[in-house]
Amino acid sequence: MGTLRNGLFGGFHGRVGNLVGYTLKGKNVIRMIGKSNKPLTPARKANCEKMKVVNEILKPSLPVIRTGFRLVVAGTDRNEYNEAVSYNKKNAVQGEYPNISLDYTKVLLSMGTLPVAANPTISQLEEKITFSWDKPDIPMSQYDTDRAMLVIYFPDLKKTSCQLIGAQRVEGKDVITISSEHINERMEAYISFAKQDGREISNSVHVGSLNTTPLVSTEVKPEEAVKTAEVQKKDQQQENQSNEPVICQQSPLSADLGPAKQNNAYVPPS
Repeated sequence: MGTLRNGLFGGFHGRVGNLVGYTLKGKNVIRMIGKSNKPLTPARKANCEKMKVVNEILKPSLPVIRTGFRLVVAGTDRNEYNEAVSYNKKNAVQGEYPNISLDYTKVLLSMGTLPVAANPTISQLEEKITFSWDKPDIPMSQYDTDRAMLVIYFPDLKKTSCQLIGAQRVEGKDVITISSEHINERMEAYISFAKQDGREISNSVHVGSLNTTPLVSTEVKPEEAVKTAEVQKKDQQQENQSNEPVICQQSPLSADLGPAKQNNAYVPPS
């Protein structure tokens, strides 16, 4: 049911038939929903597949996207999530339909003008993932107090762990702790820097990958036990994927949004 908040001509919130009304960037928006009956052309199939693979990393990384692309869309009618989708669909997708995939080295989770992390590296010790980078060459650099934003994406789980307020650039390293259940999962790591007041941010940089080769068990199990273990693991992954939130800390950038603007932020469809 739709609700008229500002009179008959003031726009509505909610659903009426196949129309949905909501507020975006302070403006009333009405859009039509429903499935198209038009046959999918090869071009449309390719575009749908590109959207799918891009959303797989961006949707679980929503707190990062809201922080990383906020300044790019400030003062416009565009929103952070759509901006991230647009960039990554054009620049981080590889292959031809139906063999379309993400090039994780080209994915961008933040966009800005600050200097990017210099020569970043990543290492793992159980649950501790250490990010390292070169410190500024100039003593008392204007970038010394920039704060790191660390992101770990798990492609096989479609989950993200992140630390939106990390160490200062001058410290040269920082650590993010992941769940002990995920220490053997494949990981793609990214780092950005933001000013402490949240008024500037850098492009994100792909730091590297971990656990790209699946572990092979040497234990011999009966065929039925193997099948049962695989089914249980799959069910557990699906349950975790639907129930666990994205693990992120608050960012100076997102804190600067204020409650009202945060409530108007776009949320991608489920």
